[in-house]
Amino acid sequence: MTNHLRTGAVAVLACGALVAALGLTHHGRDSGSAPVGPYVALGDSYTAGPDIPDQNGTPLGCDRSSQNYPALVAAALKLQPAQISDRSCSGATTADLSGQQSTGNGTNPAQFTALTSDTRLVTLGIGGNDIGFSSLITRCVETGVLYNAIKLGVSIGDDAPCRAQYVSGGTDQVQQKIDAAATRVSAALDEIKKRSPKARVYVVGYPAVLPSDGTDCARSMGLAAGDVSYLREKEQDLNSMLQREAKAAGAGYVDTFTPSVGHDACAAAGTRWIEPLVPSSPAAAVHPNARGERGMADAVLSTVAG
Repeated sequence: MTNHLRTGAVAVLACGALVAALGLTHHGRDSGSAPVGPYVALGDSYTAGPDIPDQNGTPLGCDRSSQNYPALVAAALKLQPAQISDRSCSGATTADLSGQQSTGNGTNPAQFTALTSDTRLVTLGIGGNDIGFSSLITRCVETGVLYNAIKLGVSIGDDAPCRAQYVSGGTDQVQQKIDAAATRVSAALDEIKKRSPKARVYVVGYPAVLPSDGTDCARSMGLAAGDVSYLREKEQDLNSMLQREAKAAGAGYVDTFTPSVGHDACAAAGTRWIEPLVPSSPAAAVHPNARGERGMADAVLSTVAG
């Protein structure tokens, strides 16, 4: 992602380069024809786009948006509806790639069932729920609200009270979960390669949820300043793991963190890609809004084209 979204002209050029890179053509036609997939999108809520209009797809409990990054990538590639299968689902973990996922409104089939030997492009955005990142943020918010209320401008010691609950004696519980998730991500990439050997596979990282300086996050996120830094560090560690596993599997990695810097949940409403605890745009709390999904789509297109 970049500080400014790409213009239409740049997007067209990127799309053209992407088509050439993938070698996608209509069956039985020459390489000058419009591209087709099949394209399969796998992932969790950061892929699905909960609460971003319009919500579509089945089951409804997966909270997929017609403006999520898989839909935007497919549109840029001029794919027909039958040429894209978006199996992303809010709350998904790596286990839900190979098994059914029950939601509050329907059951999502194992996401891997969308993969075939004909699949030519796969994006995978997974891992956050494996490490319990949403629960981690919730707990840190609860701790931070109490901390900020007690502090009232007076120093009371450690400014990362939530981190203290997860890090002790040199052991970081969140890091342990990231390390454990690496094995599952590796296995998932192996399975994708097995099911779709001709596909180009890209692991999509997570955009910046929080800024480097947490002093202005108390109002929008309720976090203690030190915990903002800790959570940002853990997200970067998660992304680093995803990038390593992608490289080890011979897959590509889409960096959505770098270009989203400055567009985090504590940024101004008109520029942020991630909504805060109380969203001002149609999107789930602490999730990408439509601007964020567009930024992620641009990152996917740019990475594959490059």
